[in-house]
Amino acid sequence: MRRRLFYGWVVVAIGTVITIVNAGTRTTLGAFLLPIERDTGWTKADISFAASMGLLLYGLGAPFGGWLMRRFGLRRTTIAALAVSAVSMFMSARSQSLGSLAFWFGLVSGLGSGMIAGPLGATVANRWFVNRRGLVTGIFGAATSAGLLAFYPLLTWMAVANGWRWAASGVGWIVAALLAPAAFLLRDDPADVGLQPLGGEAETVTSPDGPVMGRAIRSPEFWLLFGTFAVCGATSNGLVGQHFIPHAVDHGFTELVAANWLAVMGAFNFVGAIVSGQLTDRIDPRRLLLGYYSFRGVSLFLLPYVHDNASIAVFAILFGLDYIATVPPTIMLCADKFGRRNAGEIYGWVFAGHQFGAAVAAWAAGAVRDGAGAYDPAFVAAGGVAVAAGLMALMIPRSSKLTPA
Repeated sequence: MRRRLFYGWVVVAIGTVITIVNAGTRTTLGAFLLPIERDTGWTKADISFAASMGLLLYGLGAPFGGWLMRRFGLRRTTIAALAVSAVSMFMSARSQSLGSLAFWFGLVSGLGSGMIAGPLGATVANRWFVNRRGLVTGIFGAATSAGLLAFYPLLTWMAVANGWRWAASGVGWIVAALLAPAAFLLRDDPADVGLQPLGGEAETVTSPDGPVMGRAIRSPEFWLLFGTFAVCGATSNGLVGQHFIPHAVDHGFTELVAANWLAVMGAFNFVGAIVSGQLTDRIDPRRLLLGYYSFRGVSLFLLPYVHDNASIAVFAILFGLDYIATVPPTIMLCADKFGRRNAGEIYGWVFAGHQFGAAVAAWAAGAVRDGAGAYDPAFVAAGGVAVAAGLMALMIPRSSKLTPA
């Protein structure tokens, strides 16, 4: 008799599509920057202010979304987040002032997309799966990469061909089109369809609305996870994501060539996330994090010596494989330490640390470049911090679990 498809894979499928589109919305202002400048006369710095607000709210929205998913359910929270994101895109397209753009694209869109970005994959993986949790978190990490890779060229083409306002409205319709599939296909728990999590039983929690964060912030495990993931954000999105192209230009590459290698990095990022998810199901996640952060540190030590196509290709491939590889083992540790039902909320706060690290590193690397005339000190310092983060990961015990009493 043919075995019936476990419904959790349906939830993973629709969640993956939502994650791809959600990640794509964060590329919007980068793709629209020059068209907006030509259309409105606003400066790049002014337009970038809206983008920076979006990044900040993107990070702060994650713990809020995790709390909502634990309190009101995965399905209702996702529908609400999609609705907020769609409205923000429609209103951004109608913005006639910088204040309006900063509000709708920065505050509202950042909050809506952040509510999904961190906690959706963590919640699906840990509520629906005991076995294959690492693979599922790897799939969601790869979906984030796919969204960035697919939407940036698509949105750039749309804005050039028809104007940024038309393109922003188009993004709003794409997000809105996901409301019906989310409403009809997403389910909060396996029990909603008469199932147990794949490979195990549902986690028993006597008081699911207990103040888990109150307990978490008093535990060293949470701060080790928060700190290591802040280093992840600092060394990836904040440092390499923001400053790889200008560093490459300093070393004799053109902007277009550097951007192409950044795209290569993104493609290998997709592969690295999937492989990391599979490894997380088989290997102690603390040891994986030690390896990932140490490998990243060595890569950053070598980046100041990149001067030709061969060396930049090696860096793009190796760093790309490691870019999001830290996500599956970090989510696994969040679930192991604080309970599978709490993983979305806990990881949301850990993800906020990731964005905080990214913001600090983005500013600090620019200050180093202005002061020293080169990025080399910033990359060397980041390499040392990355190796230290790997050692910090080994300090996280895998025994006790802080679930609400």
